[in-house]
Amino acid sequence: MQDEYRFNAFGRLLAVVRANGRWAVFDLGTEGKRRPADLHVPAALAADELAQYLGDLLHEDATPRYSEVVPVALPRRA
Repeated sequence: MQDEYRFNAFGRLLAVVRANGRWAVFDLGTEGKRRPADLHVPAALAADELAQYLGDLLHEDATPRYSEVVPVALPRRA
């Protein structure tokens, strides 16, 4: 089973995917492609803690325009 969560982390679009008991983080491109982000999320972290963890990890990327980590809705599947 795979779960996916998306975030705008200080202007950086990220997908965090849980598969086989581990988290993987991907940078999302505007054309729909994803590439591995060089970020580690502990396997024991719960899904409801992801935004806070990403905020703690990436807080130095904050700007006046992008000052927080916010969830982004997954695209609707047809």
